[in-house]
Amino acid sequence: MAIITVDFDGTLYQGNSFKAMFSVGKDTFTAKQWAIVAAGLAKASAGGLLKGKNKFRHDFFRAFAKTFKGKTTEELDLFFQELVDHGKEEVHHTLVSRILDHQSNGDTVIVLSGALQPFLNAFIKHLQLKDVHVLSTELQFDRNGQCTGEIGQIVNGDVKVAKLQEWMNQQHLSENPPKEIWAYADSESDIPLLHFVSNPVLVNPKESMVKVAEENKWAIFA
Repeated sequence: MAIITVDFDGTLYQGNSFKAMFSVGKDTFTAKQWAIVAAGLAKASAGGLLKGKNKFRHDFFRAFAKTFKGKTTEELDLFFQELVDHGKEEVHHTLVSRILDHQSNGDTVIVLSGALQPFLNAFIKHLQLKDVHVLSTELQFDRNGQCTGEIGQIVNGDVKVAKLQEWMNQQHLSENPPKEIWAYADSESDIPLLHFVSNPVLVNPKESMVKVAEENKWAIFA
């Protein structure tokens, strides 16, 4: 059995979940929710100037999550289903076929991503992929089942490696690890994970990442 990790944005999903959320929000958000997003965007822009693109993305992500405050799981499911409907044409179907091949070989598939977990769950359901684990950024809920508007640790960069190792410990795989761990990913932030696994695969990489793949002798899935 091998462990197969699959990134979401730019990999399994050829679009961008940030842009998808923004687009769907245009049709569904109230003025109050847009005010929250605008304030977060201003903060993200200021932080991005000082600390770079990832800081901008993380601050904006946290601001967007605040618009979900007070929502129930059922209400959020409706929003994330709209995201799926908006982005379903951008699924990388050839990669879906590769995932199914892995599963037919008895491999364990994990979608490992910084995207919000409810979005990934809805997308996996749409793709009719079964027995797929999801390790991703989680929305927080209070004891009454309402979203607090906060998110957990953003699963990006080195955090992906930590989350995968944590999951393997929970599955008691650390003492007897699988012979192969694969990673299908596309971006610079995935480099720590690509170095960690035994079978790194870059999916439709941009030119800068093609160079990284060539330097490290990593496979390319295009």
